[in-house]
Amino acid sequence: MHKNIVVFGGGTGLSALLNGLKEYPVDVTAVITVSDNGASTGRLRKEFGVPAVGDIRKVITALSSINPKIKEMLEYRFNTNSDLNGHPVGNLILTALLEITGSLKESIELLEQLLDVRHKVLPISEDNLTLCAEMQDGSVVEGESEITLSDGKIKKIFYKDEPHVTEEVLESIKNSDLIIFSMGSLYTSLLPNIICKSVRESLEKTNSEIMYICNAVTEEGETDNFTVGDHIKEINKYLGKRKVDVVIASNSKIDDKTLENYKKENKDLVKIDYAKIESLKCKLIEKDIIIEKDNVMRHDSMHLGSIIVSYLMEK
Repeated sequence: MHKNIVVFGGGTGLSALLNGLKEYPVDVTAVITVSDNGASTGRLRKEFGVPAVGDIRKVITALSSINPKIKEMLEYRFNTNSDLNGHPVGNLILTALLEITGSLKESIELLEQLLDVRHKVLPISEDNLTLCAEMQDGSVVEGESEITLSDGKIKKIFYKDEPHVTEEVLESIKNSDLIIFSMGSLYTSLLPNIICKSVRESLEKTNSEIMYICNAVTEEGETDNFTVGDHIKEINKYLGKRKVDVVIASNSKIDDKTLENYKKENKDLVKIDYAKIESLKCKLIEKDIIIEKDNVMRHDSMHLGSIIVSYLMEK
């Protein structure tokens, strides 16, 4: 019998994780945040009043088993002086389907059929959501893109209006064998899923373990100096009664030149702080899961997938 894995996240981190998981005999449901308001996605939201489609496009492309050239076409961004400039083809297709169907969930299902996606992709909500952040100085910043660009230190994030969470998301949590919080931007990709009240309540009711794939490097202005334990503690703050049960963290040895390149962007390796992780009653799985290419770090998708599936099967 296939095991059911529910993965929460967004952006390139989630896509990398799913690239590995899709090759294993598990059923994956990817739950995607829809609050992005930057770049192509932001322009489409403003023009058509639709939820964010960019992360959804990335995830569907990652899960697709179709010809790589077709996938490359979906990710292709127009470079022109017209209004098409900067729009990926996949974003335009999803927006067109939304205009036709009036439903983001139905639009995703149609694109999944078209691209031979075996797993399930769900938006956290069909609402046109606005992510907000209260900063340490008491000011409030509205908009995911504005939060990312803000110089202030984030105190907490919340939605301007409480989302109506997709019913299938709550059902998938109920039927899960493992919940995974993907690596990626902590405040704008992962936590926007968890701060939904009905998601927290559903997580409290499930017996499935919660696994977190910790980021390899810190994010400037958001998680500066964060350790693995700090990431877990911040997630737990939003979870309520439930807590992260197990964390996968990188212990890869990184080339000095690569580290210097990241230092220039004010990004550092996320350190494993064993005592804090233990105090949070979280099981630690530390592995060599980072690949370097041209002094850029990437998670080894296939290795990460094998670690997750092995852990699940042992349970």
